[in-house]
Amino acid sequence: MCLIAFAYQAHPRYRLVVAANRDEFYRRPTAAAGFWPECPGLLAGRDLEQGGAWLGVTGDGRFAALTNYRDPAANKPDARSRGALVRDFLCGGREARAYLEGIRAAQGEYNGFNLLAGDAGGLWYYSNRTDVVAAVAPGIHGLSNHLLDTPWPKVAKAKAGLAACLAGPEDALAAGLFALLADDAPAPDGALPDTGVGLAWERLLSPVFIAGEDYGTRSSTVVLAGGGGAWFAERNWPGGAERVFNVGR
Repeated sequence: MCLIAFAYQAHPRYRLVVAANRDEFYRRPTAAAGFWPECPGLLAGRDLEQGGAWLGVTGDGRFAALTNYRDPAANKPDARSRGALVRDFLCGGREARAYLEGIRAAQGEYNGFNLLAGDAGGLWYYSNRTDVVAAVAPGIHGLSNHLLDTPWPKVAKAKAGLAACLAGPEDALAAGLFALLADDAPAPDGALPDTGVGLAWERLLSPVFIAGEDYGTRSSTVVLAGGGGAWFAERNWPGGAERVFNVGR
């Protein structure tokens, strides 16, 4: 998962509004969103290479989403799978804050990551690049492959687009969020971050929606959660096949 724009306690009906794109190499095997038989109530896509997930919800109101922290010079080839962090929270019973506090002892065993975890007690954020568990403040936020709300061009664009969608009619919210996630316009070179991958890759990775030759956006997900349940829709790429679920209602 490489871009998550979300609004927490910023909509009159939905406690959490999420628009997210997962970017990955096309060759990496992936299962589309569905309910996991071995973990009743969990709805998420599945990475078939390592068995983890990047974004998911449960019928009892839990939510988690992950992005990688882009720092190729620090990557360890033998690191543990970061997708397991999403899976283990959503399949477990620990409260969100306690879960994030609990993974701090092993944070050095993973390559860089950002993890959002939420339940009835609140929404929390942790990155093993800062090693601080923080409550997410109400409002509009964005997360890509640096820290929460780092103002990369795609993050700023997604947050502004999310704000515009929230200000519009509720019956157009989901369509507006999917349109936001489909924006493939690159950022100008002068606005690009320098994360150690080279200018060609910085350009490729700069749009909200990435369409490279071997790497790009694999799925777009919208979550509208509130009132004891969640509406979850996923579009898979290439092709744009859509799957829609109502969870916990």
